[in-house]
Amino acid sequence: MSDALVVGLMSGTSVDAVDSALVRVNASGVELLNTHEHAIPPATRQRIAAVSHTGPDEIERMGELDRELGLLFGEAALVLLEAADTRPHEVTAIGSHGQTIRHRPPSGATNAAQSFTLQIGDPNTIAENTGITTVADFRRRDIAAGGEGAPLAPAFHAAAFTKKGVNRAIVNIGGIANVTLLEGQDLHSGFDTGPGNTLLDHWVMRHQGKSFDRHGQWSAEGEVIAGSLQRLLQHPYFQRSGPRSTGVEVFNLDWVDNCLAESENLSPRDVQATLAEFTAITVANAIQHGGVAVSEVYICGGGAHNTDLMRRLYHKLAPAQLDSTSVIGMDPDWVEAATFAWLASRTLSGLPGNAPVVTGAEGLRILGGIYPG
Repeated sequence: MSDALVVGLMSGTSVDAVDSALVRVNASGVELLNTHEHAIPPATRQRIAAVSHTGPDEIERMGELDRELGLLFGEAALVLLEAADTRPHEVTAIGSHGQTIRHRPPSGATNAAQSFTLQIGDPNTIAENTGITTVADFRRRDIAAGGEGAPLAPAFHAAAFTKKGVNRAIVNIGGIANVTLLEGQDLHSGFDTGPGNTLLDHWVMRHQGKSFDRHGQWSAEGEVIAGSLQRLLQHPYFQRSGPRSTGVEVFNLDWVDNCLAESENLSPRDVQATLAEFTAITVANAIQHGGVAVSEVYICGGGAHNTDLMRRLYHKLAPAQLDSTSVIGMDPDWVEAATFAWLASRTLSGLPGNAPVVTGAEGLRILGGIYPG
């Protein structure tokens, strides 16, 4: 695809907003032109949380929410374009990740044939309401090819952030964290490392009614509970190697409560500090045992703004350089949205979007379905 304007839409496991990015895609790479954070109403967030777990009338609730999110995602794209003074007919495509409500990959399934991933946010509705061709449902083709369906960002990281002669790790710390290991100009591997912000966000919501711990101020005030940290680290996920992915189905507050059940009178602030340390350790371990001697680590996603988490990572990853992706050309808040714009351009150009070395798929695949505008 030569010199095209593409919109990328992303809502992650934190479910706080639809991130929308207008990018220019051409042979030179991806240029971030304009961005918009489109709030998800609290009532919608509650419906997403409810349908992300088994319960009554699941299909009815999912169908209604699928349409509701399609309207919301389309609105996010149009608000972005208005702010960018760009007309819909000037945009080649929208790449929409959608909202994940289930992720059961082969690495976590007892029967690989029963593995699946499901994102909602009806792309037909997005295309109809914006008039722009929409590419969506990126993950399921990789699952069908025997892959994890996640993470998909490493292929984009390899296209955007490699440097000859330099080994880098690109770490996205969203609700779930994932790492991309770049060996010079080659993509060595990539995988989910475990929880990113999800446990921290849910714990601070439970105890302080806040959607997140701003700059990690609360966790920075606490003390790590050694015994609880060790129980968290005993999860079988951290013994796996090779392509792997996970989600909030595995790492959630019910699981945390079970890990904490053996202890009494724990300070919620100390638990927050322990959860921050848990995220930092699992990310650092993934990088240090990933098979690449990394000298530079760049963080994107919401975790890049968590000062306490960044401090913990800095000490664990030294002497490697630690910074955000802004240093290498892209604001950390918009890397994921840009990823799905790039993936949409790949799909429309008939080019593969997955990386089998990351997902474990049987081969390269063109990802996503195309919904004409």
